[in-house]
Amino acid sequence: MPRIAVVALGGNAITRSGERGTYAEQTANAEAMADAVCRIHAAGWSVVVVHGNGPQVGNLAIQQEEAAHRVPELPLFWLGAMTEGHLGCLLSLALRRAGRLPVVPVVTHTVVRADDPAFAHPTKPIGPFLDEETARWQALERGWVVGEDAGRGFRRLVPSPEPQRIVELPAIRLLAQRGCVVIAAGGGGIPVVEDEGGLRGVEAVIDKDLAAERLASDLGADLLLLVTAVPRVKLDFGRPAEREVAEMTVAEALAHAAAGQFPEGSMGPKIRAATRFVRTTGHPAVITDAAHAPYALEPGGAGTRIVAGAAIGAVS
Repeated sequence: MPRIAVVALGGNAITRSGERGTYAEQTANAEAMADAVCRIHAAGWSVVVVHGNGPQVGNLAIQQEEAAHRVPELPLFWLGAMTEGHLGCLLSLALRRAGRLPVVPVVTHTVVRADDPAFAHPTKPIGPFLDEETARWQALERGWVVGEDAGRGFRRLVPSPEPQRIVELPAIRLLAQRGCVVIAAGGGGIPVVEDEGGLRGVEAVIDKDLAAERLASDLGADLLLLVTAVPRVKLDFGRPAEREVAEMTVAEALAHAAAGQFPEGSMGPKIRAATRFVRTTGHPAVITDAAHAPYALEPGGAGTRIVAGAAIGAVS
């Protein structure tokens, strides 16, 4: 059976900084993502794609707000499901155009714990930026938690619990084994909790990279490929000593994270996902951009490779 690579694409790669998120813009960006995935598939790998949905769910939240006087607003987890569907369609069509691959998008539910501490401490910003007065009013009127986001304004903050289990895992595994390119756990998956009545959706969003790790680990994937905006991870970013990292051990990556090298709003979740995957499976994880992703599959290739054992020539 071919080796399995789980490839995590950021939502910002589909709606890029400075773009409005039009259909034409997202379609053009999806073509570049599809080309990278096709090259990985052509190299003999079975591919499972996980995509982000941050910009898209934010735009959908604005549409919900603006139309609230005409149609009822829907729960946050439904907005996640909607974007999982439309981005699954977008990527599926792009992949079929790029390589005529057998592609199956799977609407995916991710189980989280009802007692996850994240529900008491919402930290994930979603939706539009607001001035402080509007944000405070929304908090009082709607019961939202709001907070400042990177000095750019105030936004709604929602819980981001840890992914525990991918509900559709058996189907995803079977499809991947049959040679399909599977699109799954989009936006981290639709967050659900288990209770006496079965599964129910909850107001939360799940980190896409952590969901990709959970899926990759449970599949026993041979590689977790985290696609971001930069070719390699950098240490001392923005400082005179800034340098790229070609390879790190888990211990080295965790030490750099503890030293504050990888902020939560940037590289932090990717490093956490990568180190978890390597510790769980013993297989490597790679962080790179879409242009270099097809060249990051083997040792010594592009990107930053995180491995279990001693790193060689780690920092350039």
